Amino acid sequence: MTGDKPSHKHEDRNGGSGSAGRLEIDAPVVADGPELYRITRDSAVLDVNSSYAYLLWCRDFSQTSAVARVDGAVVGFVTGFIRPDAPDTLVVWQVAVDASQRGGGVAGKLLNHLVDRVVARGVRFLETTITPDNTASIKLFSALARDRAAEIHSSELFTADLFPDSHLGEDLYRIGPFDAA
Repeated sequence: MTGDKPSHKHEDRNGGSGSAGRLEIDAPVVADGPELYRITRDSAVLDVNSSYAYLLWCRDFSQTSAVARVDGAVVGFVTGFIRPDAPDTLVVWQVAVDASQRGGGVAGKLLNHLVDRVVARGVRFLETTITPDNTASIKLFSALARDRAAEIHSSELFTADLFPDSHLGEDLYRIGPFDAA
């Protein structure tokens, strides 16, 4: 899929503090993998996967992920996959926005774009995990639920003692059902 043009594109004026270019949102291509890795690493708060994982993500899960670009440069992304045991559920793995674009609603636009794409394929629910101290992510996903008039439920999923490092516990957030497009 490296040379393929993404099939789902959304354009909007960039509302971030960076470049005044046009914000475009579409499916990632393999060549975007290094930028997803960079944005995650530079966030200094997200769990960084291997660079190889981001390349695979852009190849194998491009239809359940999205990237935001300004003037052709990747400035944000959301990665997700369909749960194998729940084909009506999208699991959002990571949402990240480059520091130059934070505060402009890019993360919300990415999530809404992706939900629009997967709802058309029969997805009715979104799941994600969030550490209890991540108020920005809690607000982001709560806004998604509110804006789509969907229910949101949270529960403990992975307690801190399950992690072999100093990782905080992860709470499961489940949003839906979404109305069909």
